Amino acid sequence: MVLRDVPGGQQVDTRIYQPLMEMLSAAEEKDLGPIVVSGYRTAQEQKKLYDDKVSEYRWQGYGKAESEELAQQWVNKPGNSEHQLGFAVDINGDTYDIYLWLQENCYKYGFIFRYPGNKISITGGAEEVWHYRYVGVETATEIFKKGICLEEYLEELEQN
Repeated sequence: MVLRDVPGGQQVDTRIYQPLMEMLSAAEEKDLGPIVVSGYRTAQEQKKLYDDKVSEYRWQGYGKAESEELAQQWVNKPGNSEHQLGFAVDINGDTYDIYLWLQENCYKYGFIFRYPGNKISITGGAEEVWHYRYVGVETATEIFKKGICLEEYLEELEQN
């Protein structure tokens, strides 16, 4: 994997750099102030995020197993995070409207809204309005038009 720096101090796989910059530029034209707050993560970074989230639930009084289960709704275990691939980004902006804009437009640039609230039972993760995954324009467009998530798309591929 070859990484490239993006504004905000993060890095992404070079293969998604250009479409990401185009998407961010389009959002900027709408005065949404987009910024990538998380891109590529090493296994060590992912482990720290996961361990910190487990500790947060433990501190709230949950047992070890329940804390791990709750943490996995928000943070994947190391080795299971799309951020470790360099193809996922978390994007924030100057206003909440950034998330609405991204959900309606990200497919045009090859990205999908990875964890929609109406697909929690399928994705296994809580809604993350900031998390987008690059899959290419053709796949992203199909996923968007069908209103499905990545797991449903992959299941359809397996069946065909």
